[in-house]
Amino acid sequence: MTFYSPAQTAEKTGFSIDTLRYYEKIGLLDRIDRTAAGRRRFSADDLGFLGILRCLRDTGMPIAEMRRYAELSRGGDATLGERIALLEAHDERIDRQIETLLAQRKHLRGKIQYYRDVSATA
Repeated sequence: MTFYSPAQTAEKTGFSIDTLRYYEKIGLLDRIDRTAAGRRRFSADDLGFLGILRCLRDTGMPIAEMRRYAELSRGGDATLGERIALLEAHDERIDRQIETLLAQRKHLRGKIQYYRDVSATA
């Protein structure tokens, strides 16, 4: 089995070492393996889980919901329905955010064009 140091894990996932430590402390990461000297080392499975956490964080999921997702993930197949529901609810929020952003972008582009038109005639 291949293991990665915290620095390698930070580089591969884009999370800082402090964030990795924090995620472990609050229970997002569970059972991180340690060397005989007590240093953390991350498996490929840990990196995969950090990938979904990155997605959830980057799409605005609150930490409390990320913790719930992590807890459910540790529950195995018995929690699949709850995980689906949690992710579907988050996906719906993302859809609403995208709609809002597209409307705001349209407004912004209209303002940019207005200023271009005004500056062209000035």
